[in-house]
Amino acid sequence: MVVILALGLSGGALSAGPPRSVWKGVYTDTQSKRGKVEYDAVCAECHGPTLTGGDNVPDLSGDAFLANWDGLSAQDLFNRIRTTMPASKPGTLSDSATVEVMAYMFQVNRFPAGDTELPEDPGTLRQIAITKTAP
Repeated sequence: MVVILALGLSGGALSAGPPRSVWKGVYTDTQSKRGKVEYDAVCAECHGPTLTGGDNVPDLSGDAFLANWDGLSAQDLFNRIRTTMPASKPGTLSDSATVEVMAYMFQVNRFPAGDTELPEDPGTLRQIAITKTAP
């Protein structure tokens, strides 16, 4: 019984695998382009046209963004955007608009695009690590 339990635990741990990284192409160029349209319509008023933020508004690009999000997951970022943005109407972005804006943010932060769109699935987003440098 103990052996079966131990095998069951190790099998589960192995199947989970290491988290993916934003450096491994977790969004597509097309998705990023849709995200820019959404960003320009909903986010740019506060965060600026180049994602550089402003007075009391955080940067969404560059060193400041990476300092805030390094080591967190795409799901953490999704939750923050989905529940608090836009500031004038928190929680009004759809799940699809949220991941599209994230794809645009990833593109601006020079994370490479890939062949698969960034998903809305929380379990998958939780497995995508945001890191300053490529692993």
